[in-house]
Amino acid sequence: MGLGKGGSQSAAFGGFRRILFEQWNKILLLLLMVAAVSGLMIWNAVALEQAIDRRTELYVSDVSTQLARDIDNRLQKNILDLLLLEDGLHNSSASLTENIEALEVYLNERAAQLGFDKVVFALKADTEMESALIDQSVVDQPGVQAAFAGESGISVLDEQSILYSVPLHDGEQVIGALSGMRDKANMQALIQPSSFSGQGLTCILDHQGQVIISPTDLAAFMQLESIFQENAAGQTVEDIRQMQADMATGQSGVFAFTAVNGTELVLSYQPLNSYNWVLLTLVPADIISHETNRYVNHSFFIVTAAVLALLGLVLLFYKSYRKHFQKLEKIAFTDPVTGGMNGAAFSLRCKELLEASSPSSYCVVALNIFDLTLINESFGSVERDKTLRYVMQVLQGAVAQDEAAAYAARDYFFLCLRESDPDNILRRLTELVQRINAFNADLQEPYYLRIQQGVYIVEEPGQDTTIIRDRALTACRNHVPDSQEVCAFYDQALTQVLQKEHELNVLFETALANEEFKVYLQPKVSLTDGHVHGAEALVRWVRPKQGMIFPSDFIPVFERNGKICRLDFYVFEQVCKTLRRWLDEGRAPIVVSVNLSRQNFVNRNLLQEYAQTARQYQIPKDMIEFELTESIFFEDRGIAYVKEKICEMHRLGFGCSLDDFGSGYSSLGLLMEFDVDAVKLDRRFFTSVDNPKTRKVVDAIVSLAHELKMDTVAEGIETQEQLELLREVHCNKVQGYIYSRPLPIPEFEAWLDGRRTDDEHGVDI
Repeated sequence: MGLGKGGSQSAAFGGFRRILFEQWNKILLLLLMVAAVSGLMIWNAVALEQAIDRRTELYVSDVSTQLARDIDNRLQKNILDLLLLEDGLHNSSASLTENIEALEVYLNERAAQLGFDKVVFALKADTEMESALIDQSVVDQPGVQAAFAGESGISVLDEQSILYSVPLHDGEQVIGALSGMRDKANMQALIQPSSFSGQGLTCILDHQGQVIISPTDLAAFMQLESIFQENAAGQTVEDIRQMQADMATGQSGVFAFTAVNGTELVLSYQPLNSYNWVLLTLVPADIISHETNRYVNHSFFIVTAAVLALLGLVLLFYKSYRKHFQKLEKIAFTDPVTGGMNGAAFSLRCKELLEASSPSSYCVVALNIFDLTLINESFGSVERDKTLRYVMQVLQGAVAQDEAAAYAARDYFFLCLRESDPDNILRRLTELVQRINAFNADLQEPYYLRIQQGVYIVEEPGQDTTIIRDRALTACRNHVPDSQEVCAFYDQALTQVLQKEHELNVLFETALANEEFKVYLQPKVSLTDGHVHGAEALVRWVRPKQGMIFPSDFIPVFERNGKICRLDFYVFEQVCKTLRRWLDEGRAPIVVSVNLSRQNFVNRNLLQEYAQTARQYQIPKDMIEFELTESIFFEDRGIAYVKEKICEMHRLGFGCSLDDFGSGYSSLGLLMEFDVDAVKLDRRFFTSVDNPKTRKVVDAIVSLAHELKMDTVAEGIETQEQLELLREVHCNKVQGYIYSRPLPIPEFEAWLDGRRTDDEHGVDI
């Protein structure tokens, strides 16, 4: 039994010891954790305190620097105020000796307004003047003497009063000084900082350490003197000596010290640009840390609780981290307007898709809603944003899992499509535009969004996504929404085109200045009497060495960059000069048509500028006609705006014709909507004159125009058959190679003279 009992106790003791050991290990582990955390927190507290001290010194230095600039400005403003006050004396009286009582009242009122305690006159010895404001006791002050010499100056008076002085003039002569005084309290208020929560003190010394303006509370600054006397070898004394050296050389600095009474303080010294003075700023060292110190002390008492709660905090932190990470992810990668992927997210997703694919598997598409600016101007930003969200939803519904759609701001959308075959790309983009414009199905007045589209087929998956997007954008900007092409593909040829366009842009200014742009005239011949009743002004670019640059090469470029407006005006002025010369030479003038591009309509004062030029050359009314392409009526500022401009043309004495009728979106409704004087039928109407339908269409348009009191002009006429058709339908005028190609003005004049001579002799041409 004993052995059994002893074995049982031994076993029990062993078990207890084992349990105790295990518990002790846990306790020891917990104590180690507490010690580690405590040590970490102590180290962190010390490091935090040091960081706060550094931050405090940096903060005090930064704020003191700003304060020094501010006080500099205040000090300089005193001189400026006196100069303005002195100038005001002359504005109020022709002579200072006249109406001296009124001047005294004026000075006393202004002195209070400008913050001076008083304003006085100090006169030169040879100046006679009677005034209660004269104070000759300050004549010997250096600032007053500087004013006598024609310069502004400053003097430090007894009891830290400051006397500002500027020259006092009577006419051109300096007769004395106008001085404004601020007493000690006034100057203390002037330099008192509003920073540091009202706990800062300032004073001003000269660079030798003499006090110019003392602080409102001297006790804190006297602590430095006590330290200097009682601790000649301490760090603070070294800092004070360094400050003295820095002040002598115009340097700034900051240091912290402990006052004799135990207060922690920070002193900043900043040189002032004014009068070789130095600004001293003294603030409590706990200006930033007074709150944090309390929390640091409390942290030592909550170490145990912090350790026990560590796991819970980690879990909470993890959940919070996940939540905030998702928020940040949404902010960083989601467009706030459309709710879809933004440009940054698209670049990452695009890179991910491309790197996982083989070469030439993907393409990147840039899309621009061409009418978005018009939507914003006409219906407001709310409708614009709704349009963007709608387009984004359509794009997201059109891409697969291994594709991407994004809105990258600046009105551009991007697609990353798993397509490389141009036909498939065109098909998908065609379907995409149709889906975007599907909202028109239920509208009585449909409004189709026109979309620019550019495609870059990615041949190298490792290529930088920025370059990929830029190339898609380049292709997009080169796409004309109204053209027959669904989109533009990026290739090297496009790069060459862009380089050529850049060259033309660079040459434009020089070409305009050197009059390399030549005006050509093509006649408009009446089918009634065969006489020349007008001409269209066309422009050609003739380079001195390279020769002719065709209009098809430079006109579209200048239309895109807006320089077409200056070119249009240049042609208009050349036409005015020509008409003026014809009138001066006794020639019978004819109506000349000038093309007006749609970009001009952005300028609301456009027609006034043209009318002013016509008046300058004394051109009779109705001698110039503007030709407007039909695209103007569908773009820019809307139908009402264009109608207003056409009415203004008529008021100013200009004619107006609708050019290229039938080349694009023309409708017969245009003829009834706009009060134009003539309609120019596009050449495509006359390509198949043998077709009976062609004859009927042309006859109907000409008849309708005549019913609406509009002239009709057929352009691009080259054959006798076309001419006969136009005679049959009673078209008014014809323009084309059948009569003459566009001619330089001298050749046109010779052609016109010959034509008129033949008409006089009855020669049938």
